[in-house]
Amino acid sequence: MNKSEFIAALEQKLKGLPREDVEQSIAFYEEMIQDRMEEGLSEEEATAAIGSVEEIAAQTLADIPLAKLVKEKVTPSRRFKAWEILLLVLGSPLWLPLLLAAVCVVAAVCITFWAVILSLYAVDLSFAVSGIAGIVGTFLFAYASSGNLAGALLFLGAGMLCAGISIFLFLGCNQITRGLFLLNKNMLTGIKSLFVRKEEAQ
Repeated sequence: MNKSEFIAALEQKLKGLPREDVEQSIAFYEEMIQDRMEEGLSEEEATAAIGSVEEIAAQTLADIPLAKLVKEKVTPSRRFKAWEILLLVLGSPLWLPLLLAAVCVVAAVCITFWAVILSLYAVDLSFAVSGIAGIVGTFLFAYASSGNLAGALLFLGAGMLCAGISIFLFLGCNQITRGLFLLNKNMLTGIKSLFVRKEEAQ
């Protein structure tokens, strides 16, 4: 694929995105291809080194904020006519509650997402604090009980067990958090692509 074919394919894949983002992306990759060609690569080698058009289009879509896409789609390209305004006002008892419900669902999903992450780390923190308390409590118990070895060992074992669990939980929490962030990113990309497909279908 030469430079012009690559740029044409990229422009086609970015169709439906805000015009300024499309232009910025195309200018960026044109310059990147040109730089690689100046380093001695052919057009085909330069375009192949950049990556596939699909990956670039997906990354560009992921980088555009959802609010910008929504604003782009809901902003009218022309002034509303009087009858259109009348229909919007008369239809507001129907579309306004639906819009509010959609906003509440999105807000609930975001709150749940962060609540899950915070609760996981809160559980991990409680085990870590219990571990530290158990290890420190070993010395306090040994001092207070005048050398009760069995009780001190019990405190030490419980503290070390909690500390060990907290380490494993921390590693697990990190993996779960990464997975949730990836899921969140994929959901946002899916929502964004719905706006793009809607635009392409019109």
